[in-house]
Amino acid sequence: MPDKISGRGNHKIFLGFAAGVGKTYAMLDEAVRRKTRGQDVVIGYVNSYRRPATEDLLSELEMIPHNEGVLDLKAIFGRKPDLVIIDELAQTNPTGSKNEKRWQDVQDLLAHGINVLSTLNIQHLESLNDHIADITGYREMETVPDQVLHDAQEVEIIDLTPRALLNRIERGDVFDSGSMTEDQKQFYRVGNLAALREIALREVATRVDEDVVEYRREKRIEKPWATQDRVLVCLGSTRSALRLLRRGWRMGQRMHGEVMAVHVEDGSSLTEQGRKILDEDFALAKRLGIKTFSLQGEVGPSIVKLAKERNITALVIGHPNRSRLQGMFKPMLINEL
Repeated sequence: MPDKISGRGNHKIFLGFAAGVGKTYAMLDEAVRRKTRGQDVVIGYVNSYRRPATEDLLSELEMIPHNEGVLDLKAIFGRKPDLVIIDELAQTNPTGSKNEKRWQDVQDLLAHGINVLSTLNIQHLESLNDHIADITGYREMETVPDQVLHDAQEVEIIDLTPRALLNRIERGDVFDSGSMTEDQKQFYRVGNLAALREIALREVATRVDEDVVEYRREKRIEKPWATQDRVLVCLGSTRSALRLLRRGWRMGQRMHGEVMAVHVEDGSSLTEQGRKILDEDFALAKRLGIKTFSLQGEVGPSIVKLAKERNITALVIGHPNRSRLQGMFKPMLINEL
């Protein structure tokens, strides 16, 4: 049911570590059970990949027609169902759509008081982009802001051992026989799948910890942690700090701490390229929900002052791109700090 105070719909995400673990089937199975209990359920978008068991469940539910995967939001708003089923949360909509991404369509539905069940793979989370690319060698281009996952009222992990998933693939239950590309074969290696599974399980474990903390807060139970860690990411204008921001955000999540970012303008002229780099950094910080500060003055003292004021416990700083000789004439920031 929608939230009684805000009127906003509830969002449940079925989270997996790779295609084929059974997210869509689990989502549809719950949708059918909810329909049996009397809830008004419709399909906004589901890709069955022609899997018989999935199509059997789909046949039991009403479907709102869509155009090449683009949700017909107007039709859904007019229909006013209790619950909409939406597959593949990270997908990009075709050019000319109301929203660029499907997760943005979901946000519109939730804002109108419509509940949503959706699916997502762990590699589509924005903050994990670099980390998973380092593991698998494949960079996912379609990402979802972590805040979408953290704002969901429920997250259910659909777990499967890597060997069981590979058995499904070998039987032809995931991809049509012989249809796997070379990239997919490289991705679906036991080591990759084991690492992705661990990342997904840790993400859900973090979510459980957050739920416990929220429950204790609501019940006014004494908080078990004596202090809160705070991470400060230092942004420069000479090269992108996107990796630093993602690393800092992950650190904050593991420590259940707050994450902030700062850029200090020291009076030197900022090039057009430097401004573009900073704009990209601040845009990512906004998507991740990281509070940002723009300061003026000497870089080292300004960072130290802010760190003291905000009780920062960890600094994230990029490695300097300078020679030892340059360091002799002007101390490196990391040494100054």
